[in-house]
Amino acid sequence: MNAEFFDALYDIEKEKGIPVKYMLDRISQALLTAYKRDTAGTVENVFVEPDLEKKEIRMFVRKKVVEKVTNPAVEISVEQAAEINKRLNVGDVVDIDIETRRFGRIAAQTAKQVIIQGIREAERGIIFQEFTSKEHELITAVVNRVDPRNGNVYLDMGGKSGHNEAVLIASEQIPGEVLREGDRVKVYVVEVRSGNRGPQILISRTHPGLVKRLFELEVPEIYDGIVEIKSIAREAGMRTKIAVHSNDENVDPIGACIGPRGSRVENIVNELRGEKIDVIRYSENPEEYIAAALSPATVNKVTVLEDGKSCQVIVPDDQLSLAIGREGQNARLSARLTGFKIDIKPASQSL
Repeated sequence: MNAEFFDALYDIEKEKGIPVKYMLDRISQALLTAYKRDTAGTVENVFVEPDLEKKEIRMFVRKKVVEKVTNPAVEISVEQAAEINKRLNVGDVVDIDIETRRFGRIAAQTAKQVIIQGIREAERGIIFQEFTSKEHELITAVVNRVDPRNGNVYLDMGGKSGHNEAVLIASEQIPGEVLREGDRVKVYVVEVRSGNRGPQILISRTHPGLVKRLFELEVPEIYDGIVEIKSIAREAGMRTKIAVHSNDENVDPIGACIGPRGSRVENIVNELRGEKIDVIRYSENPEEYIAAALSPATVNKVTVLEDGKSCQVIVPDDQLSLAIGREGQNARLSARLTGFKIDIKPASQSL
């Protein structure tokens, strides 16, 4: 193991981020495993000492000098010790270098497997740490391929350790969205799990967190904490309602989110492939909040019931269908946004 070998380890550290010291630990373990496979006896007195400065690895067995050898694995006779160093006496300890070249083919193959496994484990650890720090964040990924059988999309997530692939399953894709090989797409990292085959990165395009992060990217006031996102209700590909609040009375939260001529919200809508977005002003007053949530419908009155979890809403007769929405979507999203069960009635029935 010469200087070129150490240079290769430093190259691995640069390319894959695996520390040289970690690799040397695995190599030391591999050499000990090979020695044990090739030599009967214990390895407790066998040592591997890498020297980064000299760029060399020394492997040796430590034995005690005795008059009569009873255990050759840990003892050496006075006569044999004298061949190494004539000054050695009974009771002394001597380190005997081990030539790794003498390892058999099976032992060498075992050592190789230990090193390869070490590299894989290190890579998995690096990937896991890197993407765990990106949980609940946005990542721009590149489409590698699309499985025509089940619609799953395989994405290159990038990262410091090279090309890391994650699967955007069909149920986590925006309905109607068509992704092609080479497309760049933003995904939300829901969770990173540690599995037998390495880290599993769970990603989504339907999660409400995707909308939240997109608004943080587009709206400086949200990123700076001036405007706060209080709640999001989403039916991916169809409609999203987002409730916002301003911590500065001089800043209009809705205007900040929509942007000049609607440019900010338009960029988000385009990223979500035309999904409609309703920006709602949050209020501590539940009646005001629920009325705003049912936008674009006009609301006459909101009455919060005694249980504190449900309410009755009165709307003009001509606003009933708008308040409920197609297939109940507007009412459903409003209930999810506010946390209230909403019962909508036309004005003619409330008399």
